[in-house]
Amino acid sequence: MTGGLQPCLQSRLPQDAPTLSRIGRFAPSPTGPLHFGSLLAALASFLDSRASGSRWLLRIEDLDPPREPPGAAEQIIHTLDAYGLHWDGEIAWQSRRLPLYREILQQLLAAGLAYRCQCSRSELKRRQALLRYDRHCLQHPPSAAATCAIRARYPDQTLSFTDRIQGVRRYPSAQSGGDFILFRRDGLFAYQLAVVVDDAEQGVTDIVRGADLIDETPRQQVLQHYLHYPQPDYAHIPVVTNSSGQKLSKQTFAPALSLEPELIVPTLWKALHFLGQTPPPELRAARRDELLQWAITHWDITAIARQTARCQEGE
Repeated sequence: MTGGLQPCLQSRLPQDAPTLSRIGRFAPSPTGPLHFGSLLAALASFLDSRASGSRWLLRIEDLDPPREPPGAAEQIIHTLDAYGLHWDGEIAWQSRRLPLYREILQQLLAAGLAYRCQCSRSELKRRQALLRYDRHCLQHPPSAAATCAIRARYPDQTLSFTDRIQGVRRYPSAQSGGDFILFRRDGLFAYQLAVVVDDAEQGVTDIVRGADLIDETPRQQVLQHYLHYPQPDYAHIPVVTNSSGQKLSKQTFAPALSLEPELIVPTLWKALHFLGQTPPPELRAARRDELLQWAITHWDITAIARQTARCQEGE
């Protein structure tokens, strides 16, 4: 990132925290079963970690109960296991870490790096006509009794980072959307705060995920700076789309991954090719673990297409 950001807080991470080992992670939200697009993100992250001898963690980002069907998290866990994507250590659950998020949020508020905002959605639409929030509630603080969201301050400068797949990404301040939400008016923590805190607390050094999250990276790096956290290396794989150009998701009715044993290896084979990996033809009939071991040994992240979206059809 470029310099000139707001002063940061003193680090709350242990001074003797390990810094030499590499750690990757997969962090799904349990809003439904895993589909082919989710498998790509999990597989790419898994292979990138295993190829470098790194630990690979699983974190369930269960911060939005109204959108989480009963049993979805357990179904995700079972599917990863069925596809041979075995994680290290215990599963982390964000819903069990709310006191930590509250502590960090209060630190940011006390330091003036975040502030309360009571703007309604209609007000936000009107104020964001100029591409970024105009800091109305920073200039006109709400009353103590008002029900508010909490925003982090976004710097008035161009930010940039180098993605291992997509290359250099630059984000002019005028196009950033401005100060962003950390805590919602409905009382739920926003994605940005929780993901940054958890990645730091878990020692995550390598983040491989879908390109639909690439534009969230500068906001997360702002928080990492404010909290004096180390910044992970990022790699964003192309998002898989349907024939209409829509990202595969629960909202676009993406089918759940099959758990039929005879379909697991063909699905992994297809995912590897989508990621630019080319296993030899004789491995089409291989056992699951044999195919995954080949993929770990021959993993080449530079073979992944340098684009942010690709259609699944015809792959």
